[in-house]
Amino acid sequence: MRVAVLSPVAWRSPPRKYGPWEQVASNITEGLVKRGLEVTLFATGDSLTQGTLQFVCDRSYEEDPDSNPKVYECLHISHLMEMAGQFDIIHNHFDFLPLTYSRLINTPMLTTIHGFSSPSIIPVYKKYNDTNYYVSISNADRSPQLKYMATVYNGLKVEDFTFNPNTGDYLLFFGRIHHDKGVYEAIQIAKKTGMKLIISGLIQDEEYFQEKVAPYLEDDRIQYIGNSGPKKRDEVLGGAYALLHPINFEEPFGLSVVESMLCGTPVVAFNKGSMPELILENKTGYLVKNVDQAMDRFKQLNDLKRKDCREWAISQFSQDKMVDDYIKLYHMILN
Repeated sequence: MRVAVLSPVAWRSPPRKYGPWEQVASNITEGLVKRGLEVTLFATGDSLTQGTLQFVCDRSYEEDPDSNPKVYECLHISHLMEMAGQFDIIHNHFDFLPLTYSRLINTPMLTTIHGFSSPSIIPVYKKYNDTNYYVSISNADRSPQLKYMATVYNGLKVEDFTFNPNTGDYLLFFGRIHHDKGVYEAIQIAKKTGMKLIISGLIQDEEYFQEKVAPYLEDDRIQYIGNSGPKKRDEVLGGAYALLHPINFEEPFGLSVVESMLCGTPVVAFNKGSMPELILENKTGYLVKNVDQAMDRFKQLNDLKRKDCREWAISQFSQDKMVDDYIKLYHMILN
């Protein structure tokens, strides 16, 4: 089977630090290669893969200040579409724009919908409902206007995350620095517990950072350590007492939640979006409605076993399981 995987070009595949869509596209590509499939990854020129790499953009547009993102995107997507006849199936991780080419090619295309940036993009998906194949990354992140083949949870390379059986002495926020992700709420939880809080992530909203985060960094117990790469991520996740994930939006999926559990660290999250699908309540963490509820459950974190967190994450969110699920869908489409 010849598979083309279309990754975004905002970041390298896999990303050096932030880049969840690129990370998933990379994990799928490498997993398919291990299964003996002939895989071509369409990504940035500095991407890393055991498959065949095709690119027109040397670097990601987020790392190239001279680039024009729209130009990069158009060149990148059209490059694959002009080669479409060389593949049995195209696996699209580039949102809705590639769908507009789909009736111009004969190769079937499976699109993993990584979330809806706005309801305004749904009409594009709806237009191609009957000629494309859609997969959701959680049951929570589905539009009633669309037809889905399945839900396939994002899968991570288990070996990239070290299990730490020892309970840490600090709380951790790991994610984008943005109102949606609830950094401010994490700070409030930490202050009420009196525990140290480490904050790591890409500053996506500078104004929010300056108003809601920076003023609290004067307290030695609250530290911002920047945007962490894989090695540092593994270290801070595994060493934490708990991951705080007090989101303010209906999150389609939370990679950091799974990453934390793979390291053995339980999660306290606001009960929104996909969180009930990711966290096994009373076993790998707690789902709460607000800061006060988080405080009520906080005292019970010692009741959770870190090995249960690891085992649950492996059983549901491994690269192997994700690749198995996608290969089944490829065969369904082609047959």
